[in-house]
Amino acid sequence: MQVDAAQSPPTEADVLVVGVADGASLPDDARALDARLARLEDAGELSGELTVLHTDDGRIAVVGTGAGNAAGHRAAAAKLAERVPGATVAWLLGDAALARAVVDGLAIGRWDPGRWKTSGERPAPVDRLVLCGPGAEDALEAARAQAVVASWTDRARDLVTRPPNELTPEDLAAAAKEIADGSPQVTLSVLDRDGLREAGMGAFLGVAQGSHAEPRLITLHYEPEAPTDPDLVLGLVGKAVTFDSGGLSLKPADSMEEMKSDMAGGAAVLAGFGAIAELGLPVRVVAAIGATENMPGGHALRPGDVLHAASGLSIEVNNTDAEGRLVLADTLWHARREGATHVVDLATLTASIEVALGNVLAGVFSTDAAWLAAVQEAGEASGDRVWPMPLDPGYERYNESPVADLKNAPEKRKGGATIAALFLKRFAGEGAWAHVDMAGTGFLPGPRTPYPREGATGFGVGLVTELARGLAESGYAPRP
Repeated sequence: MQVDAAQSPPTEADVLVVGVADGASLPDDARALDARLARLEDAGELSGELTVLHTDDGRIAVVGTGAGNAAGHRAAAAKLAERVPGATVAWLLGDAALARAVVDGLAIGRWDPGRWKTSGERPAPVDRLVLCGPGAEDALEAARAQAVVASWTDRARDLVTRPPNELTPEDLAAAAKEIADGSPQVTLSVLDRDGLREAGMGAFLGVAQGSHAEPRLITLHYEPEAPTDPDLVLGLVGKAVTFDSGGLSLKPADSMEEMKSDMAGGAAVLAGFGAIAELGLPVRVVAAIGATENMPGGHALRPGDVLHAASGLSIEVNNTDAEGRLVLADTLWHARREGATHVVDLATLTASIEVALGNVLAGVFSTDAAWLAAVQEAGEASGDRVWPMPLDPGYERYNESPVADLKNAPEKRKGGATIAALFLKRFAGEGAWAHVDMAGTGFLPGPRTPYPREGATGFGVGLVTELARGLAESGYAPRP
């Protein structure tokens, strides 16, 4: 999406947008656009949601922005993009944070999951956004940067939407290669099954052994020319189970078709890394993505098996559908070995977090107060909101095993998200670490504001990009 700024709305705009917060009146510059707008407002006939006025030059849309904050503008832009076609949108707006939200919303509203349909018209993206009026020039840089993030978020949505026969771990590695080929600051390495075996990643391999699809551990390094803090390396770790049948602990058939989305955390890490590199943010980054299928079969992992992770810990498997933490156990350890000093992992990990928080907020777990605050602030700024969850050591006993160092799933379902996070903590190494459980927010079963349709959200791309931006601008000072 091209983003420009102008004092006056361009005549070539397909639609000119005016946002109005709840209880607010049309601004004077909006009332001056067309006398009919003022008459509609005076008569109380402007819809609080969306009113479109057709003019000789195009259309004027008045959209309700709720509380007038970023969330309201994001939802309004998504609604507009879904319902009012147009390649060029002009918006009377001069606030940087609100302009960023509008960019996000336009991408959300026009994103189309139906690329495999053979008939019918597909929605066209918004090609150009023109910010208009006082302050528009000041908001331009932030809006253009957000357009980059929105483009990568759409790529994450596309990856999550691809059917599992078209997105194997090898295909995800090919997508990573495209990123590496596009930037001299990015390097890529990929471990296959033999490489995982040589690295001693028995937990990862245990999940992969039931599938004919070859697993891949994808590692990307981004080395900017002048990082703000050369000693700080942001580690992004993603779970990418490209199809999760549950293994021998088979999932119910009526929910299995959505299990192509169990790589949404890995897609967010990959796309977020791509956005960071394209924006040229001055922070060193390593991304580690564990990609595999989880399938039943003659070679599949069995309940009762004991696996040996790269960290040296042994793990008793009592539920093959608790596979994500096994993949992440080795992938987290690997990220530390690759130099990550501050780690955040993203994973569609537990149904428990969806029970607790629904599909509006993801859960975040960390023992580092400052790092937890940084991740939460990045979520608020980006719209990928997270909520702090407990990591109380009282739950650790549920990961104890009589035959190994750990078991991979609690016998009871209560507290499952915290118990899973405490399992991951054993493999997160030294230094700041946060775990984002996005099982509810990565893939929606139906529409919810601001998303007009079911499916992939791209959750996490904005969060990790905003986290990197914050580190690049101010660094990180751990609190006692």
